[in-house]
Amino acid sequence: MEKKIKHLEFIQQAINRMASNLFLLKGWTVTLIAAMFALAAKESRDFYFVLAYFPTLMFWLLDGYFLSQERRFRALYDHVRTLDESAIDFSMDTQPFKATPPRNRWSCALFSSTLLIYYGVLVLAMSLVVLILR
Repeated sequence: MEKKIKHLEFIQQAINRMASNLFLLKGWTVTLIAAMFALAAKESRDFYFVLAYFPTLMFWLLDGYFLSQERRFRALYDHVRTLDESAIDFSMDTQPFKATPPRNRWSCALFSSTLLIYYGVLVLAMSLVVLILR
């Protein structure tokens, strides 16, 4: 049982890193957007408003990637917990869980309800600010 517990701990650490990355990306997104809008207001240039959409899109893509990775590690965790002690090989390979279930794919994670709500509201708020300031 010792090997299984240690393997599950390794996988849990990877899951925690992915969750941490998701949290940090959301914070950086808001920080960069605020900086772009502050720069746009200071310089009175619309270019910065448009430029603020680029990091939003990039962070959305990264967020989707890390969410898909987290889901794959969760599937690996679920697989390892059902294995017999003798079958534990400490593999951290998530390839077998890339497409099954479908929600583990990057494209599905990218359009998950949590990311759609977060980035959708962010883009909507950015658009409203641009309309109000014009």
